[in-house]
Amino acid sequence: MFPLVAILCFSRATALLTSESVVHISGRIPRREFKRHDGARGRPTPNTITLDGASFEDEYLVNITVGGRAVSFWIPAGSCSLHWLNESGLRHMYSSDTWNPVPAATCDFGPTQFNPTDSPTFEVFPNHTFFLRYGSGEFLRGPAGFDTVSVGSISVSGQEIGVPNMNVFKGDGVSEGVLGLAFPGLTSIYSDNGTGLVQEQYSPFFLSAIAQKQITNPLLSIALNRPTFTQQAHDPFVPDLGTIAFGGIVPVPVSQHKYITVPMQRYAPKVFVPSNDPTATPLWYSLDVDGYTFSGSSSVVTKSNSTILDSGSTVNFLPTAVAAAYNAQFRPPGFSDPVAGWFVVPCNATAPPFTVHVGGVPFEIDTRDQVVPQPNNTAGAEPGSIFCMSGTQDGGPPDEDGAIFILGDVFYHNVVVTLNPVDSEITLSQRAPY
Repeated sequence: MFPLVAILCFSRATALLTSESVVHISGRIPRREFKRHDGARGRPTPNTITLDGASFEDEYLVNITVGGRAVSFWIPAGSCSLHWLNESGLRHMYSSDTWNPVPAATCDFGPTQFNPTDSPTFEVFPNHTFFLRYGSGEFLRGPAGFDTVSVGSISVSGQEIGVPNMNVFKGDGVSEGVLGLAFPGLTSIYSDNGTGLVQEQYSPFFLSAIAQKQITNPLLSIALNRPTFTQQAHDPFVPDLGTIAFGGIVPVPVSQHKYITVPMQRYAPKVFVPSNDPTATPLWYSLDVDGYTFSGSSSVVTKSNSTILDSGSTVNFLPTAVAAAYNAQFRPPGFSDPVAGWFVVPCNATAPPFTVHVGGVPFEIDTRDQVVPQPNNTAGAEPGSIFCMSGTQDGGPPDEDGAIFILGDVFYHNVVVTLNPVDSEITLSQRAPY
């Protein structure tokens, strides 16, 4: 995933559900590097939780407790990993080419690492290993176990968790772990059968909360707020940048006329082909996109399926032709930087309007979200300098095997996303302008 969650109106008659746990996002931070892993209003309740922004507003964080200790975790909807770096025997190799351990301080991990002796509820999982690899080559590996994990008023006992202590990974200095929200097929704990590691799927936190009857209504509702340009460019931490609700709907103003509930897409077994067959395997919160409209969009095919809603991706990753045609409409035009590997735009560029069509309903993306400032960490760059990338990036050709596209934070800033893993439904509502 890339280091890179909305209010809801149902499209059929249903009662407005009060959230059982509404939690504010505790902050948002910038990611040092992007990483990719293989309408109605709600009413606030104890399970509506505030989210913060960190890593120059590229990561949304939630405050949780693990074994009674308070920590701040990143919450990607495109991953189901739950892990907290383990200080016991912690080794960090800055580069997998050299495998030379370096001090943990070099790696910019969050301020608190896991210590098994500090948790009265932690139990080790014998002969099992946590292992998570990113497409960038970074990875985390180490012990697995069980502990009590609490978010807002929801407390899940015996939750499987990874506590890796061998890492080729660059942190952000703020977040201490990951609380993934996706499905068991993406879990990262393996049994060791003596000849290799074999994945053992387990229930991630949200599904565990449903199974343990901590949540009556199987809804996860997310609203991520847009930071200002200055916050994105210069602030390593911004509090109160969104809300996540467990068991109901986040209390965010939305349009009364732009909302839709659609089936959640699944994947045919073994062949990784998107499927709307309810017997297929759920992996991510995926949906069919009817198409994208913008100036010049009539010249390209814009329909795409296998599109993931991922709060862990800063930008949108769309089909190659869509990204190229859209970025050409910036003034001045955006261009594909062969060194950075991104569509880059001038920070004062004017972005054209962009609309995502789902279930016959158009959802507009505010043009402010399409120019994304990032710290310039290249060698020789002036301290505090920035560059800007487009909010719409190249996700590859749609006919490529295993092609997956992503609607990330650029989309999330404009909608409320409500996820129902039990009924396999996704509801989108256009947010009121803010």
